[in-house]
Amino acid sequence: MKFELTILGCGSAVPTLQRNAAAQVLNVLERYFLIDCGEGTQQQLRRFKVPYNKINHIFISHLHGDHFFGLIGLLSSFSLQNRRAELHIYSDKRLEEIIDFQLKVMNSRLNYPLIFHYLDREPGLIYEDRMMTVHAFPLKHRYEAPVTGFLFAEKEKERNIKREMTDAFRVPVAFMHRLKKGEDFITPEGDVIANSRLTTAPPAPRSYAYMTDTLFRESFAEYVQGVDLLYHESTYGNEFEELAKETFHSTAGQAARMAMLAEAKHLLLGHFSSRYPDPTPLLEQAREIFPNTDLCYDGAVFELPAVKRG
Repeated sequence: MKFELTILGCGSAVPTLQRNAAAQVLNVLERYFLIDCGEGTQQQLRRFKVPYNKINHIFISHLHGDHFFGLIGLLSSFSLQNRRAELHIYSDKRLEEIIDFQLKVMNSRLNYPLIFHYLDREPGLIYEDRMMTVHAFPLKHRYEAPVTGFLFAEKEKERNIKREMTDAFRVPVAFMHRLKKGEDFITPEGDVIANSRLTTAPPAPRSYAYMTDTLFRESFAEYVQGVDLLYHESTYGNEFEELAKETFHSTAGQAARMAMLAEAKHLLLGHFSSRYPDPTPLLEQAREIFPNTDLCYDGAVFELPAVKRG
């Protein structure tokens, strides 16, 4: 039951030979979600062997080119490959106008349903199925490009039945669904059998948050409190804190502070400026504040294992 993040690109505005523009794929229980779609994303999907035809939901954080210039190419390729399944895009409403205009200029059309879900500036639920949820929340970037962060989270699973114990206490089949939800069992004689004797807890639900292109604000930590894996942009090192402020970006140290404030378990740094051919100094700066930090690189895979509970 995978919960796995693949980095397709971790560069900032200008792609380099080492780093593609921003894009990631999150696999949650074989549900594939594309997060941002910078230039060259479809080549990266192939390079890193992502089953891109299983992508049915695309989340675009904002309308700066390094986060969506690869989208029209990917949509066109889907059509050329005779895709029929619906594709859902979560974005600023202006993206639909851009895609419509591009298709019109090319005198082209897609042969599958493309469904847009507009993001606003209010935090809230934007996707849900029986296994997981996705919440959106506002970040702070340039005024012409409102930025949205995303929190992907598994739902709490039902408890697992201990068949030998339920047989021993003659628990009726009709009561099993209540056991799975955590209820104690009361025997016909009136004895209370604790749920923990009859079931085991499921693995803890896992979560991932994506925070890109934003000024550092302590208040943003409330949106991702307790997250297992946090991706936070770190375009610059701490020595460029003023430049980060001027360009509405964050430093490695600020990303680490966000992880600490949010009580995240693991921090990933990305969206590196092209001035850093080797971003190792950013990692060192972040680890001084938040030791459990790693760098993103194109092709990196970060997996959250299922953790058993008592």
